[in-house]
Parts: sequence; C-alpha cells; structure tokens
Amino acid sequence: MHVVHRGNNRTTTFLSASELQRYRDVLQQASHRFRCAIHAYVLMTNHVHLLITPEDDTGPARMMQLIGRKYVRYVNALRHRTGTLWEGRFRSTLINSDRYFLTCSRYVELNPVRAGMAADADQYRWSSHRHNAYGDPDPLITPHQLYVALGATPADRQAGYRALFQTPIESSTLEQIRRATNRGGRLCQGSESLL
Repeated sequence: MHVVHRGNNRTTTFLSASELQRYRDVLQQASHRFRCAIHAYVLMTNHVHLLITPEDDTGPARMMQLIGRKYVRYVNALRHRTGTLWEGRFRSTLINSDRYFLTCSRYVELNPVRAGMAADADQYRWSSHRHNAYGDPDPLITPHQLYVALGATPADRQAGYRALFQTPIESSTLEQIRRATNRGGRLCQGSESLL
C-alpha cells in the first residue's frame, strides 16, 4: 500500500530536524503497534509518503490515526498552536503488481530529488533510501520479499536496488502514480505493463 498524508492546505508539517525525528519515532511506534511493515518512506516538509504492508485491513487507518494524535499533539504544544495539522484523512493506493511496488519505492525515495531538495536520493536524510540502497541501519524498515529477491546477499540486494535508480521514472508513470494516489483506490490489474 502506498500512503500519502499532506499538511493542511499543503502547509509545512515539519519545521526542524527534531520534528522530523519525532515523527519517525511516532511512526515506528505506530507501525509496530498496528503491524504495518514499512518498506520505504520519505518525510518531506509538507507531506509524507509510506510504502507499507499491513497485516490486516484496519492497520493502516489505526496507524495513521495514532500518528496524527501523537504528532499533532507534540507540534501543537511545541509551536503553541491549536487545530489540525493534516489535510484530512490520508490517501492510499493498493499495490497489486511487482513492478508497481519497485517503481513506487523509487517514486517515494526520489521525491526530494523531484522537489529540488537534494541532487540525489542518497543525499536526503529523511527517507529509507540510504537503508535500501546502502544498508545504513534504519529500524523503521522491514524488507519486502521483492526487495529481498533483488539479490542473494544484503550487498547484492543493495546493488540491485541502486541499479533501479539508474533509469529515470517516465513522466507518464509519475502521473499514473499521482492520479492513483489522489483517487485513493487501486491500480487496475494489467497496469503493471504501464509501470
């Protein structure tokens, strides 16, 4: 499942490294509590992307609800503010093809590059890329079986994952991912030929 949660009116949700770290901590707690394995993520200044596999249908909603309560309470106290921080409910897309999973993982981790915040995905601190591509420790990440299939050893998997980033994601594919996420549904079977 590809999950996106945006700041209200696309306003900034993270103003400092301490806020980003706090969100990561809350995300880790919530994902473990509601059994949602996180395979890739990126924390942008005004939104979050997560690539997850939940153990049950209620896990994602409960995870995001807990994150919303804990993180918003923290930010509101820190910034002396009240009210919502997020733009309503999160949006999500079901991933139903192997190729879409790996493409979506690249899409998520390349977000800072597309936004002009980093020249390369490995330069952005607040994503899973350094873990998936280089093996840097990240307690948030649970390897997906498709990631594991990229190689027989961790070094082989990391090299295979880095190789995926050598080819840019086509603009039509980027648009398909955005449309699917904004619709909040699933990609049709057979879409993998497009991704």
